[in-house]
Amino acid sequence: MVFSSLFFILFFLPLNLFFYCLMPGLKAKNIEMLIFSLIFYSWGGPKYLFLLMGMVWIAWYSALRIDRYRKSKRKRKQWLTAGCVGLAAVLGIFKYLTFFLTNVQAVVHVPAAVPQIVLPIGISFYTFQLLSYVVDVYRGEVAAQRKYWMLLLYAGLFHQCIAGPIVRYEHVANELEERSVRLPMIGRGIRRFFTGLAKKAVLANSCASIADSLLPATAAELSGIPAAGLWVGMLMYMMQIYLDFSAYSDMAIGMGEMIGLHYEENFNYPYMAVSIKDFWKRWHITLSSFFRDYIYIPLGGSRCSKLKNMRNLFVVWLLTGFWHGASWNYVLWGLYFFVFLVIEKGFLGKLLEKIPSVFGHFYALIVVFFGWILFRSENMGNIAVILKGMFGGNGNGLMDIHTELILKNNMFFMIFAVLASTPIFKAGKEWLLGWYSSRSRLAYPVYVGQVVLMVLLWGLSVLALVGNSYNPFLYFQF
Repeated sequence: MVFSSLFFILFFLPLNLFFYCLMPGLKAKNIEMLIFSLIFYSWGGPKYLFLLMGMVWIAWYSALRIDRYRKSKRKRKQWLTAGCVGLAAVLGIFKYLTFFLTNVQAVVHVPAAVPQIVLPIGISFYTFQLLSYVVDVYRGEVAAQRKYWMLLLYAGLFHQCIAGPIVRYEHVANELEERSVRLPMIGRGIRRFFTGLAKKAVLANSCASIADSLLPATAAELSGIPAAGLWVGMLMYMMQIYLDFSAYSDMAIGMGEMIGLHYEENFNYPYMAVSIKDFWKRWHITLSSFFRDYIYIPLGGSRCSKLKNMRNLFVVWLLTGFWHGASWNYVLWGLYFFVFLVIEKGFLGKLLEKIPSVFGHFYALIVVFFGWILFRSENMGNIAVILKGMFGGNGNGLMDIHTELILKNNMFFMIFAVLASTPIFKAGKEWLLGWYSSRSRLAYPVYVGQVVLMVLLWGLSVLALVGNSYNPFLYFQF
């Protein structure tokens, strides 16, 4: 089940909110949310629900042991190690064991069959949440949760357990135990959810359709695509991956706000960045902050020698690549950004601060654009074919009829999709509201307008989803 499915928006979510409102107290409301979350997660395979529950138990029990031995540093560290190793081992087995054995087999030429392990949905996200919880209990930043079911609610809450944001326990601990919801908060949550829904159903899915038609899966097919087709296809993939993932985060944040939970922002218009460092402050913010606080800083961060700082950055970006998938292209993608961040740290960052920001913006877009080629191409041979073809190396010219038709039929949509990745519509809305408020004190036309807009977005989304064959969120696979 995905947020952008008709079943979810027409039945599951309305039923969840209806029964939530009927519950007499916060404990009952939390139990109701837990039941719906377990149903939601088990939709894709009930057996993986037991995996989620088992990993939560590891985090819950190890945190209780850490709390019990608060006065013994040695025992606290032992239970920290046990909890983190246990969680990381489960993630490693399901996500990386097949990749590791396949590469070992290729090197030593062992003919034994490699087990094909299915990746449980959301395991990368909820594993990181549980790791942060165990570490924060060890650091004394949060109290250990005594109730197992409450920790299960935190990790398995259907808003964010599948594809983020990566919610730290310290940010929602108080709200899980005590929260209130006011009408303006519900309104903001509904607006955020419907905005994300339209962003996914209308924009991201259409970008995906264009990208897939211009970027076939095999190297042989890619070699037949003209240069313009490859450039446009990658541009649409660049828009798709942002609109798709940020839409999921919008919907998760919106649903959280509907019931009084506040999740961290996960995106801040990353394609407006003026450097690669700035891009990673704007893209998948909760993942970047996780690696910063639990890997980079504990290793020494930047408060060490240049050589050790280089090592710390290398470890973080190697892990960032691996986190996204058990494939060499993701590792290459992570190290690709490592190289540019090192260059910026060395001299380019200071230069970008001195020149007009438009040049830094152009530089960041180009680097990110070519980075997405690495990210998309799990077949490593496709990378060279795409790069060669973009500059005419495949001998297919600039344009063909197929590409020309796609451009003509989708030109206005593509412009709109690019604009949607910028703050221009948000700025326009704020200007319009400011203009109206300066001329009238009546608030109800604004509320009516927002309601009409939300109904319109809902209707467009439903129409877009009816009969749409492509709908999964990209980040479900990570």
